[in-house]
Amino acid sequence: MIARLVTGIATSPWMRAALRYGVTALAILLFLLALRRSGERAGRLAERLGTLEKTNDVQRRMLDAAARRPRDRNELADRLRDGRF
Repeated sequence: MIARLVTGIATSPWMRAALRYGVTALAILLFLLALRRSGERAGRLAERLGTLEKTNDVQRRMLDAAARRPRDRNELADRLRDGRF
């Protein structure tokens, strides 16, 4: 029954043209949806990279500050007296 219906549709020149245009439109629609999805994924990755760079910058500054800290109370007192803190 379905085979007879499909062969009946495929024999009509108008229906073949309609099927051809329909398949083309479907392929274009699927391509655009895939393109949109990959664009969203790229946007999320760019946002994640920006956040990671900010985090690394903050951690680097914290490590630099920790490397410059006074070693003991005497060094802290010396820095406070000299005004270098």
